[in-house]
Parts: sequence; structure tokens; C-alpha cells
Amino acid sequence: MRPGSGAGEDATTEMAMTDANPIRFREGEMLPGRLELPFSINTGGWSNLVIPIATVANGTGPTVLLLGGNHGDEHESELILMDLISSLDPSAVTGRLIIVPRLSIEASNADTRLWPDGTNLNRVFPGSATGSIQERIAHLLSTVLFPMADVVMDLHSGGRGTRFVPMAHMRLVADRAQRRAMLEAMLAFNTDLHMLYSDVTGVGLLVAEAERQGKLVVSTELGGGGIVSKESVGIGRRGLMNCLRHLGALTGTVETRASLGLPPAVLASALEEHHYARAPISGMVEPCVEPGDRVAAGDVVARLYRPEEPHRPPERIAAAVSGVVCGIRPLAVTRQGDVVTVIGEEVTAASLLD
Repeated sequence: MRPGSGAGEDATTEMAMTDANPIRFREGEMLPGRLELPFSINTGGWSNLVIPIATVANGTGPTVLLLGGNHGDEHESELILMDLISSLDPSAVTGRLIIVPRLSIEASNADTRLWPDGTNLNRVFPGSATGSIQERIAHLLSTVLFPMADVVMDLHSGGRGTRFVPMAHMRLVADRAQRRAMLEAMLAFNTDLHMLYSDVTGVGLLVAEAERQGKLVVSTELGGGGIVSKESVGIGRRGLMNCLRHLGALTGTVETRASLGLPPAVLASALEEHHYARAPISGMVEPCVEPGDRVAAGDVVARLYRPEEPHRPPERIAAAVSGVVCGIRPLAVTRQGDVVTVIGEEVTAASLLD
């Protein structure tokens, strides 16, 4: 990093794969910068991929790594973290924050979930120093940023393909102390619903690598459905700030749902394949439920029509379990195998810590 020589000047972090630690802090100041990785493209063989980053340090609290834009059509996280960078008073910080608002920058520029070459950044962790650009980003996170952090927060929404109840969620890690800390941090988001999920669509998740390294990991699903709403961004922003206070990274009083006059949050477990209702054929799907609805096993959650055979009655997709609708597919055109409804079975916090 080349520190600026005066107030207001940017500091630049130039990422060289031989640099053991390119991240720098300036006490009491939000320090902007960028990560650069060599990136050959059709119009430039000697180009660099530039990823904006910001750091702030003030006090002896934990180091929190805040990540947005893991998928390029999940803009809620990008907006929340850009707002945090531009508006946070460094004197309110009681630890260190490393903020990367747009991880999949090429996908975000294209407004697509995947990168232009079809790669899902969130399926290539822990990455490779000599692999594709996405693998090198993952390697940078896995070998430089994760080891620096006590907490990793990977903020998501549903993108175009899913509309979720705005929520914080987590995976059930095996280590009980790590699990308890993650549960408490997740609950500090104060969302109405929290979902417990597992990786039913492959391996290579960012959060899985951070968990493997023993980090306290929190993630979110802040709405989605191809729109950015005042509600989902507001829930995410308020939840993030409260979670940072809970973690000891920001000053201020930690709010609880009780202190806000709200009922306890619902914890919904969606850990198994049968919690994810999929389209049995390709066609056009009509949702029959809304995120947040409660359903019983056997209830119809979606109907799937065959556009080429409109005379045929629709396929009825039923809930395999009773529970809470965590998310639905908002896109009518659907391929065989697409998830159309996510249903979580209600559990208690105590049952997760047994």
C-alpha cells in the first residue's frame, strides 16, 4: 500500500501475489484503497482487475472483514457497504474493519449473478494463486484477508433468482464454541426470520473456507427478486450496525428484539434437500405462497405450466415439510431442477447448541 501524503488522498493497495500482507490501516481514519490483480482480457493483455477496498482502525476490538457483491446481481450488500465506507465516523470504531463492497466486480458491472465467463466466485474457494481470476481472488481472501480477521461477514441477497425474507443466516459448524458465537452474532441482526442452511448446490463456498479457518462467520439473504428495496437495504443496514456493536467493533448500545418491542425471531432449519422444492419439468412457474408464509406438508407452493401445451393442467409442486417459506422463485421461466420454494422447519436456539 502506498499511503497518501496528505488528508483526503487515497491510499493504494497493489496486490502482488508475493506480498504477504498488502492491507494497511491508519488509526482513526477511513483509508480508501484498491486491490489489483493481473487480468488479461480481449482488449488488454496487461490489464489489472481493480477491486476497491477500505480499512478503518480505532481501538483494540476485533478485526471484522465485511464482504459484498460475491454474486454480481446482489446489489443490496454493495450499497450497504458503500454507504458504510462513505458515512461511518471512525471514532465510533472500536476495532478494525476491512470492507470490500464489490467482490465479483465484473459480474456486478454486467448485473449478472455469474462472471461473464460463467464462473461463480462462490464455488471456487479456497482458490489458487495460479488459477483463473476468480480463483486468484478467492486465494487472496483465503490466504491474506481471512487470516487477518476474527469475523467474516459475507452479505448476500437472493439476486434475480430468489426472493427471500430479509434475514441473517448461518451454517451449522461442528465446533460448538464457534457455532454459539455465530448464532449469537446472527441473532444480533434482529431480523424476523433466520435460516440455517447447508450447501445443497456444490462445494467451494466462501463461508465454508472462513469457517474451516475457525472464523466467526455471519451471512445474509437481504431480499432479492431482481429489485433493491428500501425495506431490505434498511433491514440489512440496521442489522449490520447492531451486529458490529454486538461484536465489539463499534460503540453504542446493542439492541435486541425485546428492547425493540418485537417478538422472538423465528429460526428455520433448511439443511436437507427436501427443504428445497424443485421444478420437476421445465416451464413457467406460478408461486402460490409468499416469503414468510407458513405451510403444511402437502400444501401446494407453486404450479408449473407447459407453455407448449397450454391445454394441460399445471404440475402442482407441494411442500415436503411443514414450516416457514424462507424464499421463492420470482422468475416465471423455469428450468427443470430449479429451486422454486425454500421451506424451513422451525427450531429453537437451544436445540442448535445441544
